[in-house]
Amino acid sequence: MKVQANTKKKSATPRPGSPGHRIRRGPAVRTPAVIDWIREKIRVGRLVPGQRLVEADITAATGASRSRVREALQRLETEGLVEIEEFRGASVKRYSWDEVRQIYLARMALEGLAAGEFAAAGAAAAKHRLVEIQEELNQWEHTGNHERFARLNAAWHDLIIDSAGNEYVRQFLTRLTVPIYRFLFATMYSTQRIDSANADHRRITSAIVAGDAASAEQEMRAHIRHGLEALGEVDAGFHS
Repeated sequence: MKVQANTKKKSATPRPGSPGHRIRRGPAVRTPAVIDWIREKIRVGRLVPGQRLVEADITAATGASRSRVREALQRLETEGLVEIEEFRGASVKRYSWDEVRQIYLARMALEGLAAGEFAAAGAAAAKHRLVEIQEELNQWEHTGNHERFARLNAAWHDLIIDSAGNEYVRQFLTRLTVPIYRFLFATMYSTQRIDSANADHRRITSAIVAGDAASAEQEMRAHIRHGLEALGEVDAGFHS
């Protein structure tokens, strides 16, 4: 009897918390998996600032035990994503304008450092990929497809951070970006902001490819500062 080979392709693993992602249920569900699930829901705006985080609901959604969920919420409180109040329980943290400003100032320093390190010692293949993403950004800049541009923008930043070769910088920036992620997308719904952002991108990409670490860092810091200024114009709801 001839046995047919299984040629079915494996699908890519969905990001934790995304619609296609499922945590394997049962006592084996660990705290880090619950943390990733909650963090991703916050990142994409499915859990919004001020929203209560009910342990029973998270247990039902993830299959984790109440003790695992409680531990996950406590860990996320230390990251600044969750607030836990006596008698009221946990909720997604609300950020004041001053706190957002502080996040952006930290991003200026860390992403500037990442751009400089990528320029100085990044792999040639990664720099080639950066040029490819930049070319895509240029193609989509004036199409009116702001969501596509925003996703390419995120990929461009991620590549620079990952290619810097500094794991601590990557971890810190991942945490810093989660609470402001949806607002990064919001700023990309302005044609003027897209033009300004991509002009920054081109200067930064050129500096990185040329190996000019000082210019890459300086231009990236300016780019993040421009993003903060744009956010202040787009979302007055941050001000408090």
